[in-house]
Amino acid sequence: MKAKLLFRKTMPFCIAKLLLGGATVLILSLLLALFAGIGWIFGDTGLVIGILIWTGSIGIVRFFIMHYVGYLVKAGHLAVLAQAAATGKVPRDQVKYGIAKVKERFATANIYFAVDKLVTGAVKQIQRGIEKISNSLSFVPGMEHVASLAKFFVELSLGYIDECCLSYTFLKTKQNAYKSACDGVVIYAQNIKGLLKNAAKTMLKVVLLTVLVVLVIFIPVGLLFRLFHWSGLIAFLLACLIAWVVKFAFLDSFILCQTMAAYLDAAKETKISFDLYGKLSGLSSSFKELFEKGRGGFRKAPSTVPAPSVESESEGEAPAEDPYRTPAPASEPAPAPGPAPTFKFCGQCGAKNDKNAGFCAECGEKL
Repeated sequence: MKAKLLFRKTMPFCIAKLLLGGATVLILSLLLALFAGIGWIFGDTGLVIGILIWTGSIGIVRFFIMHYVGYLVKAGHLAVLAQAAATGKVPRDQVKYGIAKVKERFATANIYFAVDKLVTGAVKQIQRGIEKISNSLSFVPGMEHVASLAKFFVELSLGYIDECCLSYTFLKTKQNAYKSACDGVVIYAQNIKGLLKNAAKTMLKVVLLTVLVVLVIFIPVGLLFRLFHWSGLIAFLLACLIAWVVKFAFLDSFILCQTMAAYLDAAKETKISFDLYGKLSGLSSSFKELFEKGRGGFRKAPSTVPAPSVESESEGEAPAEDPYRTPAPASEPAPAPGPAPTFKFCGQCGAKNDKNAGFCAECGEKL
């Protein structure tokens, strides 16, 4: 499914994010009025101090809202995007379906944030390791400026790429979440050049659009505040908050869909190179921890949270085959007398592998 279609089909999540962002802005606006009002009583200095205290409260408010509610919406969007990319179909009540899938996969917010933190750390550490190699071109005149600009857009885009890696946990549900997320990071590493090129281009768009949104919102808000002789600084702060909501709900969702479409297209064609696990573990401590936690078990325990059934918006069609599905290893009959067998079984998961393979193609265990 193309990025634009993914964006249109999952618009209910954009609306959910808009409501979530609106609630955040409402709370912050009330706090701004409270702190600025108290500060105004003590003059200009008190007003500045009140605004500074309010600025410090932004992170606290966003943390509580995103930690207890926002993660369900954000991760639910990832679950539905993964489902749509794999099957070409979107659930009818997609917000309910996505949230149920998140609860089924991660059970608690703490588990989700633990996996998310490790994936984010792994992606950034791997990127830093690659940047050290690219620094060998610094002798070229002007290359440091080009590299700095490219690094700026790449750093911004990594937030979308780590979400793509995390989305892989909703596709590979027969493994534990750590193992699936680990595989997702490996897919990113194997396709890093194409994915970063695509992500950097989309980030250039989002930066320009964000600036445009801030200006479009600030003009009417600024004029309104000027009409009532209110503070221009507060008008600018409110414009930035409203612009953040628009970016969070729509721009971020669209860029995520673009990055996700490119990532999952690459995932379909990627045969994971298990020799990368050791190399990436040496490059990133976060990836090593993710890999070690993933080795704890490859099958997901049955969930106590039932997810709603996936009803396609197009009724009467047979469900599409999941291109990411890994078939369970079938039992093989005993080899007949004759030439030596050309395969060997993994002692960890029982999958059949080529006799010359060093690692299991199913679970990554050394053979």
